[in-house]
Amino acid sequence: MAFKGQKLKQYSHEVRVEAIRLHVEEGWTYRRINVHFGIIDKDRMKIWMRKYRKLGEFGLLDRRGRKEEYIDENLHIESLKRENDMLKKCWEIWMQEERVKSTGPLNRQQDGTV
Repeated sequence: MAFKGQKLKQYSHEVRVEAIRLHVEEGWTYRRINVHFGIIDKDRMKIWMRKYRKLGEFGLLDRRGRKEEYIDENLHIESLKRENDMLKKCWEIWMQEERVKSTGPLNRQQDGTV
């Protein structure tokens, strides 16, 4: 548990990935990895492994603050494509309404060409 005013140690993405690799591929124990990298929290490796099993390497990224560089690019591109399609449909509907307004019966009467 963190205490008021305590500085929390942060670990880079590279350290997290290497720690997971050592455990999965090399068979290192959590304790050995903690000693090797100087990880103070004994449960930190368990947390990283849980995130790795659930989301893969993407789960090890620090996503606090919604950093743009961590957005999955394919999901972002698909979202933009859907938004673009929706805007095109809205534009078409708006243009059709404008055409109807400009050629409607009221405009003909105003022009005096009844």
